[in-house]
Amino acid sequence: MTPVGSRHQNARMPSRFLILTFVAAAAVPSAAAAQTPAATPPAPPAGDPKLTEVWEPVPKVVTPPPASATPTPAPSDAIVLFDGKNLDEWVNVKGGGPATWVVQDGVFTVHKPSGNIETKRKFTNYQLHIEWKVPADITGTNQARGNSGVFLASTGTGDNGYELQILDSFENKTYVNGQAASIYKQSAPLVNATRKPGEWNVYDVVWTAPVFNADGTVKSPAVVTVFHNGLLVQNAYTLKGGTAYIGAPTYKAHGASAIKLQSHGDPSAPISFRNIWIRELP
Repeated sequence: MTPVGSRHQNARMPSRFLILTFVAAAAVPSAAAAQTPAATPPAPPAGDPKLTEVWEPVPKVVTPPPASATPTPAPSDAIVLFDGKNLDEWVNVKGGGPATWVVQDGVFTVHKPSGNIETKRKFTNYQLHIEWKVPADITGTNQARGNSGVFLASTGTGDNGYELQILDSFENKTYVNGQAASIYKQSAPLVNATRKPGEWNVYDVVWTAPVFNADGTVKSPAVVTVFHNGLLVQNAYTLKGGTAYIGAPTYKAHGASAIKLQSHGDPSAPISFRNIWIRELP
């Protein structure tokens, strides 16, 4: 016979046992909660060029009119920067000697070991016409496919300045602010008007140079309008500064500047140019 006091204790045991069991269960995390949370992908380092790549929205592809078999004649008041005969209006950026890109059959082709070339003359505001062609047998993808650029104002050696991108963007995916007719890493073109490799592309550019105060601050930023194969691709775009591969664009005070053509380091075959002329504007 169980003592009365023991009976009362046993009667209370289930309740106490349930409470202790509940507390113990609460103190032990579930299997799901005990799992290590998924690691967050590390942010790109501050010097990573991918930070300034934009991939969407992708500009609509628009088929331009057929390429002209012959170059567009320069107007009577234009300064002809390349007439198919020589590079007398150009110098190598490295050293400032005569431009050593290859002239043949009325066109000139990038000579990658020579580096960039630029005009002997310096300009402020102007209208520029330039024609360029990617080889028909071009290889590579993304930025390593017919890469070059027109620096609308060169502000130093290397790739310093304001770059209008040249690239084979015919069925070649890349970041949109780095495709043909982009203001590099700043403004994607309104449409993709690139002709297929082996055909001539045409840029017509209206460039308004930046103006600086005496203390080097910006009085008025640079503005550019670009037509690619007759289609508007940059509509009075206001630049945020010089174009940059890494980091944000910034302005550095300068005056009249040369126009520079880029010898890009990618392994694809070099591109060619023809029929370059310029009209100075007020």
